[in-house]
Amino acid sequence: QVQLLESGGGLVQAGGSLRLSCAASGRTDGTYMMGWFRQAPGKEREFVATIIWKIGSTAYADSVKGRFTISRDNARNTVHLQMNSLKPEDTAVYYCAAKVSLFDDYSYWGQGTQVTVSS
Repeated sequence: QVQLLESGGGLVQAGGSLRLSCAASGRTDGTYMMGWFRQAPGKEREFVATIIWKIGSTAYADSVKGRFTISRDNARNTVHLQMNSLKPEDTAVYYCAAKVSLFDDYSYWGQGTQVTVSS
């Protein structure tokens, strides 16, 4: 089992920045990929960014490319999401997730952290 704990959400004005963190604990040695997802009120959960744990390769949703950066700290089993130039449409609950292989679904999820961007 892997436990994920997000932190760093909050309220920020449009154009501002926030940094989210996700600390992984438990049986993390089998983690292949970690990702960030978000869900706005009344909308489906959507992919934001992902990182392959061992090699650091990243991928982003088109809506956040150039503004968000995902990174990992292997020593601390932590993944970060640096969010710059935030827009009101970025307002959502942000979730951290992990999976053990490329072709598996994300099996482990955090409880989520609220990000609110005011205009």
